[in-house]
Amino acid sequence: MSLRTTLDFLLYDWLNADSLNQRLRFSDHSRETFDAVLDTCERIAREKYAPFNRLVDTQEPRTEVGADGALRVILPQATHDARAAYAESGMLAAAQDYEQGGMQLPYTVEAASNTFFGCASISIGSNLLSVGNANCIRTHGTPVQAEVFAANEFNGRWAGTMCLSEPQAGSSLSDITTRAVPDGMDFADDPLGPRYRITGNKMWISSGEHDMTENIVHLVLAKIPDESGKLIAGTRGISLFIVPKKMVNAKGELTGERNDVVLAGLNHKLGWRGTTNTLLNFGEGAFKPDGGAGAAAGAVGYLVGKPGEGLRCMFHMMNEARIGIGMAATMLGLAGYYASLDYAKNRPQGRPIGGAGKDATAPQVRLIEHADIKRMLLAQKSYGEGALALALYCARLVDEMHTAKADAANEARLLLEVLTPIVKSWPSEWCLEANSLAIQIHGGYGYTRDFPVEQYWRDNRLNMIHEGTHGIQAMDLLGRKVLMEDGKAYGVLVARFKATIDKALQIPALEAHARSLREHANKIDAATKAAWSTGKPSEALANAVPYMQAFGHAVLAWIWLDVGMTCVGKTDDASVGRLGAMQFFFNYELPKIDAWLNVVSSRDSTCADLPENAF
Repeated sequence: MSLRTTLDFLLYDWLNADSLNQRLRFSDHSRETFDAVLDTCERIAREKYAPFNRLVDTQEPRTEVGADGALRVILPQATHDARAAYAESGMLAAAQDYEQGGMQLPYTVEAASNTFFGCASISIGSNLLSVGNANCIRTHGTPVQAEVFAANEFNGRWAGTMCLSEPQAGSSLSDITTRAVPDGMDFADDPLGPRYRITGNKMWISSGEHDMTENIVHLVLAKIPDESGKLIAGTRGISLFIVPKKMVNAKGELTGERNDVVLAGLNHKLGWRGTTNTLLNFGEGAFKPDGGAGAAAGAVGYLVGKPGEGLRCMFHMMNEARIGIGMAATMLGLAGYYASLDYAKNRPQGRPIGGAGKDATAPQVRLIEHADIKRMLLAQKSYGEGALALALYCARLVDEMHTAKADAANEARLLLEVLTPIVKSWPSEWCLEANSLAIQIHGGYGYTRDFPVEQYWRDNRLNMIHEGTHGIQAMDLLGRKVLMEDGKAYGVLVARFKATIDKALQIPALEAHARSLREHANKIDAATKAAWSTGKPSEALANAVPYMQAFGHAVLAWIWLDVGMTCVGKTDDASVGRLGAMQFFFNYELPKIDAWLNVVSSRDSTCADLPENAF
């Protein structure tokens, strides 16, 4: 069963994505146009991405000193070609308005189309950040900023990054020290926005330096000093700035000047080796863009939104990125599943247990004929296809937010809020486990570079860290999302659970699974209340990760039950396989919830209380 077959089922049989063309925004589209986009992306991924996945893993980005004296990054030609093919396809602006050069595609179809690239080579792709960067500028920037910076990212001329972390701060954004001071020259009326000079260091910047595009647009978090010159403590003082690598004018033309943003070095990673990950220095004096004696030192940055609202603006981009990371993890999990399924179908090894299995002269059977191999394949299938269904469900919620009637749009917003930590974290944990199982099925060969499964595992290991670690997502879920707006978002999810359970209870083949999900959903509800029963965040959040693991498993069981209702009564191989994966998840995975919730409900303090010296 191919990825395309799975996508067709999820998009059209389950999510009814072709009905979106009844919405005014998508009225020019039909299933034929959706399929044409899927066909194009599948072809580009097959021709420009998949053949070079191993190449970009072994030929990592390297640096050399450029003609201007600054370090530059050298990437394989295959990376340039893949990026160019993607940009030429129009997919960078797929969901944008016609007037802005877009296709006005539903985000559901855009997300599904991008799965081919994640499966073919997640390491080559660096398009996610450019789209998120441009969307952030279009949402929070001025019309001129949108026209100059966002438009040129959507058309592929320029690329974008997000610059949050710093060497001394990591994920603790309240501790960033990058400064932004007014320019000092008379640029108050600059059409690109209020000008500041940025000084500081940023780390873990994906695609922070390359020559695949003529410019790079950095979105940088920095603090504006107060009247005394001190930085405001906490996140309240953070503002957001556009800092282009090369200076531009209000017409989007390069001025010929280099901004004071320089590459300090590359991070050499376990996986995603084809994607450049950088340390950047802002305002170290290597370049002095339209300087003059009165200009402040530093890189030129243009304020986005209002001072002090940088984190709110940036989270628009981060939430998009979190869904994207969940999808990336999912596709790596499925890539490993497809590889290990093919291996298991073709590799003869061992003989059946008992009977003819005792006859050493009998022919060997294929791996897939062993029960434990089927267990590992079913686990991968249930994780990967379940996570893909969840990600596409969340993508459909994005379309609902933007095109449904007010009440339905608000409900979609609430539901997406509470599901975002899950759609990012669950695939990054369990599709990584799927990759581990893919290696196991290959045996010793899986641990070598002769087969691709070891690379899939290495690439996927980043995703539990990427765009907010597991612990951060867990605290967001239990500390914010289930409580937000007096529990409204959580209540919407509970209502969706109940609707699916009530329908499944009427189907004899699914009745037991529906009852099991209802039982475990009630346990999560009780654990949520128990965690917060003392009102002490330190007690409630001490076991936030086990809570999120339980919550995520319940969400995936709900997704599988809903998918299962679409498959019941069908006898084709694909439907039988999906029902088998659903049954596996309910029988093997859902019971894990009990162990996770035990420490949450009791507010177990083992981890929080153990003194440092005891380690």
